[in-house]
Amino acid sequence: MLNTEARQHLKTLLPCGLITTKTWLQEQGLPRHFIDNAVKSRTLLMLAPGVYTRDESPLNWQGIVTSLQRMHPTPVTLGGLTALNLEGLAHYQLKGQVVPVSLYSSSPLPAWLNKITGRASFKGHSTRRLWPDSVMADKRFLRESQWQESLSPMLYSAPEKAMLELLSDVPKAISFEHADQIMQGLSTLSPRKLELLLQASGSIKSKRLFLWLAQRHNHAWFKYLKPDLYELGSGKREIAKSGRLDTTWNITVPKDM
Repeated sequence: MLNTEARQHLKTLLPCGLITTKTWLQEQGLPRHFIDNAVKSRTLLMLAPGVYTRDESPLNWQGIVTSLQRMHPTPVTLGGLTALNLEGLAHYQLKGQVVPVSLYSSSPLPAWLNKITGRASFKGHSTRRLWPDSVMADKRFLRESQWQESLSPMLYSAPEKAMLELLSDVPKAISFEHADQIMQGLSTLSPRKLELLLQASGSIKSKRLFLWLAQRHNHAWFKYLKPDLYELGSGKREIAKSGRLDTTWNITVPKDM
């Protein structure tokens, strides 16, 4: 029999719909032998070595992300295209059964992440050159998705932050054309948030590309930005291969744009 007090503690730590690891449960005070016995009695269901859930119903990606946000040693947020999609700003229709999920963190994501469900494809993005951890944890630049009423909300990047994250993937994973379409719809961004993010970001490429797109669409908030206060580096940056040089921001862009 499992210890009644430990059983109750486990239920508190691991609501249905979330996942956990053996390491994290031990860090929360559950003994290793209790965890092993819980696995043997199927109180805990093993998803991968050292990774468990309590619920036999299929996992969804929101539960996995929420769990990861509780356990990971550094902040993890949904960002980039996934965050913009949650806001209805991505100009992107999901096709097929597998949901692409972009996660941003300064430390590597666990190897088991893509082994526990076939319904999502998780892609990790390093923020070491993009954001300091202080920005990653700053609630001013985050939004919450209450995906299940009884559970803590899932955190994702606000549009101002998500757009800068997305631009770090142009043109390898995101085309210029797609980024341009998204920027066209971002007419209500907060210049105050943008000011702080553009000063904090370490990605010269993302900042220059953001300013080029913002100027191109001439949104009302663009006139409040102060590019002289952002570290934009020096010299030319080739972003579009064999593209045209934009001399204002010193980046190459597609000739047809």
